Amino acid sequence: MGIIKLIIGLPLLLILLVFAFVNNDMASFSLWPLGIEITVSLSVAIVFLVLIGYILGWFFTWISYGSVRSSLRAHKKENKKLSKEQEKLVKEMEGLHNNIENMKAATVIEQKPTWKDSIKKAFGIRNNTPTK
Repeated sequence: MGIIKLIIGLPLLLILLVFAFVNNDMASFSLWPLGIEITVSLSVAIVFLVLIGYILGWFFTWISYGSVRSSLRAHKKENKKLSKEQEKLVKEMEGLHNNIENMKAATVIEQKPTWKDSIKKAFGIRNNTPTK
């Protein structure tokens, strides 16, 4: 976008400056409500008015994008808030994974009872293994 502005802006600026300095006659400007009359070179008046137009255009463009800048600030604030929340949740999830791993390591793996053990239990038969 910047190169396009440069390609269009430089020739226009060059044409404007050539036009301003070729018209080097004196011109009178009266400021009607104040009753002031100013006599200046026409080239100075042209450059001054173009500069004022540029500044006003820049200012009104800046004003018109105020809502966009405000929205951008709000989005940045929300993104920071969500990033902090995401970091908190990631840490919590890592803690939960560590807890699961610790529980797996601490839990004794119980053997599944065989069908013989299930029958003995159902009929109340005890193992008659001698104890010392």
